[in-house]
Amino acid sequence: MYRWSKGEQSTALATSTHSTLQELFDWNAQYRQKFGFVFLICASGRTTPEILSELKMRYSNRPIVELEIAAQEQMKITELRLAKLFATKTTSRITNEIPYGLVNKAGDRVSLVSAHLNAGSYSANKPSQVSNRTRPPITTHVLDVSRGSPAAGIEVQLEIWNGAKPPPFSGEVGSGFWIFQGSSITNADGRSGHLMHIVDNVEPGVYRISFNTGKYSPDGFYPYVSIVFEIKESQKGEHFHVPVLLSPFSFSTYRGS
Repeated sequence: MYRWSKGEQSTALATSTHSTLQELFDWNAQYRQKFGFVFLICASGRTTPEILSELKMRYSNRPIVELEIAAQEQMKITELRLAKLFATKTTSRITNEIPYGLVNKAGDRVSLVSAHLNAGSYSANKPSQVSNRTRPPITTHVLDVSRGSPAAGIEVQLEIWNGAKPPPFSGEVGSGFWIFQGSSITNADGRSGHLMHIVDNVEPGVYRISFNTGKYSPDGFYPYVSIVFEIKESQKGEHFHVPVLLSPFSFSTYRGS
């Protein structure tokens, strides 16, 4: 991992000077004092001035906003290193030249990441497919804005609408039903495990993702939160991240990255 980290920061190291490194150190100390964690950024291909500029810009963010950005940057780093890890494992199977101890460490990392990203169950209605993706097409996470922290322990369920007509609206009777795709529970980072298989092209249609907010916040206003969204035929190769910003008496959502 140190070797990968050093490689990712090679551009920054090559473009740094003593003064820019000192300025970066000082700003990172201010950042950590304000937010309570170190500045996170996917440094691959970025110069030191670019990283410093990004740090200064993000320093003015509200903590809950910065937490979301930092989580996205950590996901980029994780995906980049997973791709390198799996490439290493593939090479080791072909050449059998990697020492046993190193293979064990790689396996431990796979288990650790899998526990973080795959802590859920999903429907086995469809067979697993080989995919170029590193995560399912639909993902989510929950942030508790009243506490300024990730919301852990929330039950999440994903469904797709099955019917010739759109899902019923405002109590209308619909000629169809919701089909379960998968479920999970948010982890310490507020992220759910896999809610569906990892496939290159997600099935177009209308999806519903529901959160058991009543169990998480018994005194809150919402017993549950359901978000309905549509994936069109032209979007089936895209990624859909549907986060929720939650408080006892309000919630908001958006399409993230």
